[in-house]
Formats: sequence, structure tokens, C-alpha cells
Amino acid sequence: MQNHILLEISVESPERAVAAERGGADRIELCGNLAVGGLTPSRELMHEVRARVKIPVFAMIRPRAGGFLYSDAEVAAMREAIALAREMRMDGAVLGLLTQERLVDLARTRHLVEGARGMEVTFHRAIDESAQLLEAVDAVAVAGASRILTSGGKATASEGCETIAAMRERAGGRVRILPGAGITAKNAAEIIQRSGVREVHAALSSVMRQDADTKTFEEEVRRLAVSLAGL
Repeated sequence: MQNHILLEISVESPERAVAAERGGADRIELCGNLAVGGLTPSRELMHEVRARVKIPVFAMIRPRAGGFLYSDAEVAAMREAIALAREMRMDGAVLGLLTQERLVDLARTRHLVEGARGMEVTFHRAIDESAQLLEAVDAVAVAGASRILTSGGKATASEGCETIAAMRERAGGRVRILPGAGITAKNAAEIIQRSGVREVHAALSSVMRQDADTKTFEEEVRRLAVSLAGL
């Protein structure tokens, strides 16, 4: 459907990936250790999720928790992780790199995007720590990424809606803007209407405990999917 709002759900287990698909998710962001914002998933996790869900799966490419200024060795590890994600038939990679000055690391981002050729690349919420958010949109577009996951530089996408709208306008179709952080069935429609985006990202941690059972998770995904229908 041309007007369909795409729903991406972040998970860290095969069971939640299956539940997200059943609940109406259109795409999975697959991570290890969501408690620290998500790390590169293991080979085994990628393999099992790919075997159990049919919707697209994007693998987080993040070698460690903490900031987004990476050493040469860490960037090399990220390139290897992208190769593994391709081998495991992931549809996309999710990554983000900044310089010491808190700008998008254009050269290294382009290097990783080139390594992910044939896969979509999302520049993740590292961008929300950028010193110049709108200029960062230009850099990510030049690097060749497909989309930017952002809360508009705020704690939640709802708070950053005005900036998200400005980022979408700045992107001008060169790169898609994907709002995330605190998006739920209660606020998703308003965020979409205020920002003009056509994709949303959610982990649902603001409305349920991390150890909630799979059924509860699936029901919350379904609530969010239903809230997006017809927008």
C-alpha cells in the first residue's frame, strides 16, 4: 500500500522477532543487548531470526556500548560484522559513527556503507549526539545511507518532533527519516502528523518491562500497528 506507515520494531531475541512479525511489524531491527542501546547480534542470533521471520531484518552494527568515536580496529570489526550480516541474509545494517568534534564521520561512514553494498543502511541515533543535526543529515546522505533513525536530538521523538520535521525537509528525499524513542500506540499518530514521516521505529520499553512475556510484547506491537493503520 502506497500510504502504509512502515513499522520497525527493535528486538534482541528470536521469540520477540516472531512476536513482532505476528503483531504487525514490517521490519525488525535486530540487536544484541538492548539494555545498552543495542550491540551487534551474534551469528547464531542472526541465523535463527532469519530462519523464523519473513519480514526484512536489519542488523545493528555496533561493537561496544558507549560513545560513537571508534578506533581503526573497531571500524574494521564493524566492516567484518557487516560481511557476517550479509552472509546471514540480513536485509540491512544499522550503524553510526561520529568524530571527536561530534560531527558525522563521513569518510568512515562511507567506507562502511560501501562495505554494505546491496543492503540498506540506517544511520542510527548517534546522530542525536551530533553538534549540528541538520548538517548531519547532509553528511549521512552524501555517505550513501538509506535512512536516519533519530529522536530529533531530544530524549523522545515526541519532544523532538519539530526538529524531525526539519530534518525530513532538509533530507529532501535523499535519505529517509525514521523517528524513534518513546513511540507507542498512544503517540505514534501525532508524531507522524507533526513530522510528516512515513516510517516509525519502536522498542516499546517505555510501555512495558524488558522482561515482559512474549504475548504481552506481541499485543503491544499490535496496538501500535493498529494505531498506524489508515494514516
